[in-house]
Amino acid sequence: MPRTDATSHVGKAAVSTLVRGTVRGATALRGCRGPRPTPYQVFGFAFFLVMLLAYWAVPLCCDAGQHAAVVERLRADLLHPRHPTADLPGAGSPSYSPYAFAQGVFARLTGLGGWEVVRLAGVLNLVVLLTGIGRFVRVLTPRPWAPVLALGTMTLLWGTGRAWWSGSLSLMSMTGNLGYPSAFAIGLTFWAWAWTGARARGQGPVRYVGPSGLPAVAGYAGLGALYGLVLLIHPVTAAAAASGAVAFVAGWQRGWGAAVVVRWGVTAGTAVLIAWAWPYFDVFALARDHSVDWMDRRPYEQLPGQFWLALLGLPALWLRWRDSRRDPLVLLFGLDCLLVAYGWISGHYSYDSYGGILGLTLVPLQFALAVELAAPRPWNRARRVLGGAAAAGACVGFLTVQGGAVVPRALDPLGLEQPSRWPSYAWVARHVGKGEVVITDGHYAPRSVPGYGPDLAAPIRPDPALDERDRERRIADVRAYLSPTSTRAERTAVARRYHARWLLLTRWKRVPGEAVVVAWSRETGEVLARIG
Repeated sequence: MPRTDATSHVGKAAVSTLVRGTVRGATALRGCRGPRPTPYQVFGFAFFLVMLLAYWAVPLCCDAGQHAAVVERLRADLLHPRHPTADLPGAGSPSYSPYAFAQGVFARLTGLGGWEVVRLAGVLNLVVLLTGIGRFVRVLTPRPWAPVLALGTMTLLWGTGRAWWSGSLSLMSMTGNLGYPSAFAIGLTFWAWAWTGARARGQGPVRYVGPSGLPAVAGYAGLGALYGLVLLIHPVTAAAAASGAVAFVAGWQRGWGAAVVVRWGVTAGTAVLIAWAWPYFDVFALARDHSVDWMDRRPYEQLPGQFWLALLGLPALWLRWRDSRRDPLVLLFGLDCLLVAYGWISGHYSYDSYGGILGLTLVPLQFALAVELAAPRPWNRARRVLGGAAAAGACVGFLTVQGGAVVPRALDPLGLEQPSRWPSYAWVARHVGKGEVVITDGHYAPRSVPGYGPDLAAPIRPDPALDERDRERRIADVRAYLSPTSTRAERTAVARRYHARWLLLTRWKRVPGEAVVVAWSRETGEVLARIG
């Protein structure tokens, strides 16, 4: 059927449009431009690569052996794991969290050992941490550069003393702590705060169902499950997470009708239910356990030198307080300070979480500063002064403590402080079987050897699964065994009591006559001997 003139004109117009829309040459890319990456996506990805290389370049140390030991015990028995570092039952140990359980499953499926799983966990933890920071800052402000600045302030503005413990987010500490459960828990905390803030502001998805008009609460139950998961993974971080939840709900929630109370009640109830239902340990009983208070007193004693650069965020936090007495970052900082102060006064520093949240107490200061400096230009005089002070503080932090984390020693012209480098004890694992008991001394070996599967006669760290009086008795027995005045009969009695088959001694200790030397380390001078 022949086309009409109108149809012909439409066809010609369409062809003409297509021809005019065809873009050739160098300008062709303009016609297919996709969404541009945000500044945080660019700098966050660069940070991910640099931090991951720095993390992989440093040998695992410190508490990594404890976490590797937990993976090894779960790899051997998922349902009834033994004590993390002793030949004892492990019931009641808070080390067996959902995070550790997932690591144990991964180890069983892949055949990897505890050290390898802890090393790989750093990749996952870094992804969760970076995405959580980005999501959290976007809830605080739409300024595109705020997450980038928050990442910088969080990793650089600490102090001129090294802060190296679980829960610390400085650039230096992340080279060692990135594979710890605390890093994963902190990343989840940022996500939980972001979702809490969005819902408190009315930005979260709320659907109304049923004739009563009550909102669907599935999202709030999921948020509660997230808080419960943080509580099980790292109770220290959970105290800060709960403070943040209170701060955002109190600061941004408008109107407290029955529906609002129900929604947040579901969140709190789900968190408690999730924590209570976990079968491996009673997380609420940890509030009565003060066995590791003496270990976590040190952050309090070193607080000024390790944290003073973060005080540069006080002017930004004051500006937020001036604008709104209910600003969530202001409320969060106040709540955290109260918890830390109570920890100092009461003397409970660890599982009670009062001292363990010292690192997260800096987040309101650091992030308030980042949000303030992300304001569009032109800046007033006060903001220019604040920006200059923050830049100077970041340089001081980088040059005194943090820079050595990412600058290799071979490329370092300034002699920056380097991360801790512990010796490997893989040579011990080649001779000592999993589950065999070792008597050892020194600082590194007791904290590292259990990560390969062997047990210690005297665990170096307290654990609720082992009565503290029994642990101290074991330590006293090991000291008696290693005493130069001990007799062979006394040593034999100690070895039989704890089923010890191996000695791992520093070069300052004498090998007993009844022991047979099997191997020694050229790096440390330590000697491995089999007990006769």
